[in-house]
Amino acid sequence: MALERQISATPPVVIGGAIVIPNGLLLGERTPPELLDTRITEAIAMQAVMQTEAALDNHPHDVSGDNLGYDIESLDPRTGRLRFIEVKGRRAGADTITITRNEILTGINSPEQYILALVEVKDGNAQSPCYVRKPFEKEPDFGVTSSNYDLKELLARSKAPS
Repeated sequence: MALERQISATPPVVIGGAIVIPNGLLLGERTPPELLDTRITEAIAMQAVMQTEAALDNHPHDVSGDNLGYDIESLDPRTGRLRFIEVKGRRAGADTITITRNEILTGINSPEQYILALVEVKDGNAQSPCYVRKPFEKEPDFGVTSSNYDLKELLARSKAPS
């Protein structure tokens, strides 16, 4: 009993590691306007693509938080196949979009199912989504985490959603 009273906690030993906290959580109301603008633009684009998929009589489901390499799984009830849709919302007039390595690899590994949906947002309103099928030709080098693509070139290759 006397020895139990002498037990005390020791400080933790830190060997390495990191705590990742989203910038918006840290900054709260001090979040930079450009970061807020990006989040708002992405949300508007996601909503536009979800509505487009529903209008096509597909059954879209938001999986953007699951890190699958795409944002929306949409079931086509006519074929029974899933469509993997990566949504990129950008303000009107933007020059580039950034695609992650995971998104590129998913597009290469599932070329028949993968769709890159591009949505330009102007004054808080989404323009009609444009769909690019088979958007990627080769996988990025091993050390590449993301790549920038020319938005005008991708839009030139896009078609109306179907």
